[in-house]
Amino acid sequence: MKRRLVFGVLIVCTTMAFSYEANWESLDKRPIPEWWQKAKFGIFIHWGVYAVPAYAPTEGKHVYAKYAEHYDNRLRTKNEAFVEFHNRVYGDKKTYSDFANDFKAEHFDPAKWAELFKKAGAKYVVLTSKHHDGFALFPSKYSPRWNSSILGPHRDLAGDLSKAVKDAGLHMGFYYSLLEWGNPLYSKETIDRWVNEVNMPQMKELVTRYKPEIIWTDGEWDYSDDKLRSVDFLQWLYNESPVKDTVVVNDRWGKKTRGKHGGHHTTEYDLIHSTNSSDMKFAHPWEECRGIGSSFGYNRFETTKNYMSSAQCIESLIEKVSRGGNLLLNIGPQANGLIPVIMQERLLDMGKWLDVNGEAIYGTTAWEHRPATMRKDKIYYTKKPDALYVICTTWPQTPVIVENLKNAQSVTLLGSDLKIDFKAEGNKLTITPPPINPGNMPCKHAWTFKIISK
Repeated sequence: MKRRLVFGVLIVCTTMAFSYEANWESLDKRPIPEWWQKAKFGIFIHWGVYAVPAYAPTEGKHVYAKYAEHYDNRLRTKNEAFVEFHNRVYGDKKTYSDFANDFKAEHFDPAKWAELFKKAGAKYVVLTSKHHDGFALFPSKYSPRWNSSILGPHRDLAGDLSKAVKDAGLHMGFYYSLLEWGNPLYSKETIDRWVNEVNMPQMKELVTRYKPEIIWTDGEWDYSDDKLRSVDFLQWLYNESPVKDTVVVNDRWGKKTRGKHGGHHTTEYDLIHSTNSSDMKFAHPWEECRGIGSSFGYNRFETTKNYMSSAQCIESLIEKVSRGGNLLLNIGPQANGLIPVIMQERLLDMGKWLDVNGEAIYGTTAWEHRPATMRKDKIYYTKKPDALYVICTTWPQTPVIVENLKNAQSVTLLGSDLKIDFKAEGNKLTITPPPINPGNMPCKHAWTFKIISK
């Protein structure tokens, strides 16, 4: 009897040791799961009713003005460009909610999507389960008349994609908006009801139904984390939810939490709100999110000049990882469920590059001696315990000099058996690039020298 009692006490004590309290001091101590920190590359998907009008200006100084997924709010706030487009194309009688029936997703094939993401070399996927327009891509009882099972596709889009992504061996996550432009409860007078009757139970519904390993919140800027009861949700997520041991969250939990609380920190098109983050050093795990084009949601008016090239997509991944971050690269599918060909091409090109150079990306960390001139020099560095990787996004025409590196023993070019000449003197390594041509080039974009030291 005593042995059973002692054993029971040990179980209780062990459980209590891993119990998080509903405050940031406690919640911020939770380590970010290792799988996410090793993954480095994920696919963001903005897909919803906004894919029907698929419009935003493609020119302009500020990137936020080019977001097609903000179509609903741009009409509500009488944005001149959006109102002019809407009235000219659809007439002033058509409302945003009318687009839901045209969001049919008739060609959506989740298995093909998952296959594409896997070929791209991505390790995780994040889908907009519900964006700021409140339209849920799953049969939520908290959006009973405004979801993809009732309108448009008449299908559980989130559930179908979640299964396909997991079947492909990738990690599945969901974006979730903490605000809804059109919900009458989302107001200063009724925000407590909004949180208690919609936000909190709907997020729990999403987690318990689909068991996502990422919860990527957004739309946190109107209210404080206290008002949104963010710590209460995270306490449940970390202690009681079915994904409590593996789930990853971001930092968007209230208007002053970004870059301070939550899980990994986030940047967006190299911005933290309106501050350029491209030259910042991050001590905390972080992730850059951006589209291949200028918008997250599909914008049918974007042309090739609005899209990153394959080389730019690859360099964006390299640059973020070299600074210790992840890249969450967004695609915007069309309303019919097809992913634009140009986006598919970019992802497949990234996959081909990662097939050769993936060991310099996955599971790496930033090199503590990386120079501040990486972006200017087009030479980036990543590190593993047994190797340093030097990634050149243009083929070097002169020897590559690596400072602050001792005892280099070997240098190889990933994907190639060409002999690499090098010279190690003191703390300096000089690499002489080998003669190379289209016939013996290991990959099309960016080349990686692997250095082994004592």
